[in-house]
Amino acid sequence: MQRRPLLLAASGLALPFLALPRLARAQAVWPNRPVTILVPYVAGGPSDTLARATGGALQAALGQPVVVENRPGGNGAVAAGLAARAAPDGHTLFVGASGILTINPHILRNLSYDPMRDFAPLTIAISAPNMLVANPRFPPRDVPGLVAWLKANPNQASYGTSGIGSSEHLTMELFAQRTGTQLTHVPYGGGAAAVTDLVGGTTELSFLNISTVAAQVQAGALRALAVGSLTRHPLFPDVPTVDESGVAGFEGGSWHSFVAPRGTPEPVLEAVHAALVAALRQPETEARLTRIGFTVTATSRDAFATRLERELGEWREVVRSAGIVAG
Repeated sequence: MQRRPLLLAASGLALPFLALPRLARAQAVWPNRPVTILVPYVAGGPSDTLARATGGALQAALGQPVVVENRPGGNGAVAAGLAARAAPDGHTLFVGASGILTINPHILRNLSYDPMRDFAPLTIAISAPNMLVANPRFPPRDVPGLVAWLKANPNQASYGTSGIGSSEHLTMELFAQRTGTQLTHVPYGGGAAAVTDLVGGTTELSFLNISTVAAQVQAGALRALAVGSLTRHPLFPDVPTVDESGVAGFEGGSWHSFVAPRGTPEPVLEAVHAALVAALRQPETEARLTRIGFTVTATSRDAFATRLERELGEWREVVRSAGIVAG
């Protein structure tokens, strides 16, 4: 377990926040003591980066310590379970990655949390598409060519992911279902290992988060075939989407959110949401997150709740059709 307070001085960073009426109202009801942000993965990944970037801005604005606590394990289930059991008062927040909230419930047995029952959605903070990438020696150069090759060579191409049930795994399963193709899955213990073997030619292709493969694509170590968003990504404007490449409506990616324990009073939820959105929209926070390929979305609570319910249903069908079970 790693606990590190974000010891930032209440300097000029606080001024733009304190000028906002909504944030001033927020401070009237929350916080009245230090705030803990639970992160379900080790330090250095997207969830951790989000927590520290946002937490720093929150601390500067609100005048209370913000502690980022890394509690990895169980594909994110350890931290999620702790968050679900925390006091519902706004002083414990959880960085909920999309897979933890929308995929885990369908592939993991005996979960200690239920995303709809145990959490109050606050905001989808950041999102990023998965990018369809291939080893440069793999013959297909675009999505139509890939589909044709896969149909002519069923199960002859292998793809690596960060693990069973990850967003990369389910994105490729969705692609295979939509295109009528068959591939061999090679799960790794993280995205970095999957990238290493893909660059080395152990695997042929993968859908990996754009923030994970951006450097390799820019260096020419990997070939980008398409991105899994409905619009082209600003980091790679010349790379088409899967949708425009012939798989209509295809989307695959990940997002990272903030949730609070269910039962947190409505005025506190409103206060926390207002503070989080202001922190995410702070220029330094936004720049830090966009540099690594994420889009700061900072959604409303209602928009988040609607998307959570929809994606739970969508991934349930993908998992069922593919017969995926992690344990």
